[in-house]
Amino acid sequence: MTKTQDVNDVVDAISEPPRATRGTGRRLHGAVAHKLGTAILSGKYAPGDTLSGEVEFSAMLDVSRTAYREAIQVLTAKGLVESRPKIGTRILPRSRWNLLDPDVLAWSFAGEPDIGLIRSLFELRAIVEPAAAALAAQRRERSDLKIMKDALAAMRRHTLATEAGRAADREFHDAVLTATRNDALIVLSASIGAAVGWTTQFKQRARALPRNPIPDHALVYDAIAAGDANGASRAMRTLVDLALEDTKLAMAR
Repeated sequence: MTKTQDVNDVVDAISEPPRATRGTGRRLHGAVAHKLGTAILSGKYAPGDTLSGEVEFSAMLDVSRTAYREAIQVLTAKGLVESRPKIGTRILPRSRWNLLDPDVLAWSFAGEPDIGLIRSLFELRAIVEPAAAALAAQRRERSDLKIMKDALAAMRRHTLATEAGRAADREFHDAVLTATRNDALIVLSASIGAAVGWTTQFKQRARALPRNPIPDHALVYDAIAAGDANGASRAMRTLVDLALEDTKLAMAR
């Protein structure tokens, strides 16, 4: 795709007519950022491509140049593009993309996600979460256990087939990272939670989950509550490994 590439597919894909959202500020430039981000992550734009000029693109999207510039600023902050005077806005190499940003993960899964990215997310989880569970078993407080227990109850009540259940799943994993009392790990909670949520939703695109993963979460909770660091690490590693197996089944459909 080049600077003169037709952007009608991007325009047509916007969920609401731009005129209906004109003047809504963040909502408008957020919609443009979402659509451009999804186009980049899906491969419609490739690294090295240059987007159409600001005037042309904003006119075709029927948004103000200000809204378009703000959307580009969002993409720039996430490492997807860079803008230079007289050169324009260029798609950066994939190595520069902040793939752990929750918005970037959402854009990745808006279409058919890259299988390599899915594997990478599970490899990250397999490295981080078992160690985090071990620390959580040693450092958790009563408030942490309550959050995990409440999240488990919500997962059982709503099931992971619902958004409410998946939100509770994210809360559980977030609580484990928070219980480590390690600031560097806690920073990863939004990214880990987004990865958990999107991969769980991905597994259910074509069919129901092949098994119920909630008992695996309960085993993690039991070990953390008991202060069993080794047991918590093993239980979390098993949870992640089984989730990967479920995802492989979804990818093989």
